[in-house]
Amino acid sequence: MVALVVIVALATALWGELGDDRNAGPAPTTETVSPRDRRAADTAEALAEPRRRADLAPCPRPGAGPGPEPLRGLTLECAGDGSHVDVAAALAGRPTVLNLWAYWCGPCIDELPAMAEFQRRVGPGVTVVTVHQDENEEAALLMLSDLGVRLPTLQDGRRTIAAALRVPNVMPATVVLRADGSVAEILPRSFTTAEEIADAVRPTIGVA
Repeated sequence: MVALVVIVALATALWGELGDDRNAGPAPTTETVSPRDRRAADTAEALAEPRRRADLAPCPRPGAGPGPEPLRGLTLECAGDGSHVDVAAALAGRPTVLNLWAYWCGPCIDELPAMAEFQRRVGPGVTVVTVHQDENEEAALLMLSDLGVRLPTLQDGRRTIAAALRVPNVMPATVVLRADGSVAEILPRSFTTAEEIADAVRPTIGVA
């Protein structure tokens, strides 16, 4: 009889705890950059000198509106300074060209200076952001330094932007976003000149 009473008491307590868990709802989450976006060796200390040498432009600050829907909730690291970037918010309210590349991709390396020249020519009417799609962030910074390309860069070792926007699995690839966050064009091809980029981008977003 005593054993039965103990069992009943334990069952009641367990049921109460389960009930509390059911009523509590999901635990809050904190947006963080996944360590898989870069190598373990790429610590803030290890990247300090490559970042200084690269001297990249700051990543865009949050714009007006919620930003591209497929990218909402995605947080990545700004390669230039290690800060965390809410990607959708950073791309909101402005026509944007995302250039997806990796440090080991030959056509990507040929294209990056053309992207920088396109940004210089088009001015603030369009924001060009490069997205490095490999875990070796140090190699990306050194490559950008060697090329003299100082475009703002997101470190995306897991290729989450490409997955979210359904970009074909090729590099380089360019995604053109309108100011309202909609995708104007996905261009899975390489460019060699700023003129080629302008001819492909301007008609889709109406920037002269």
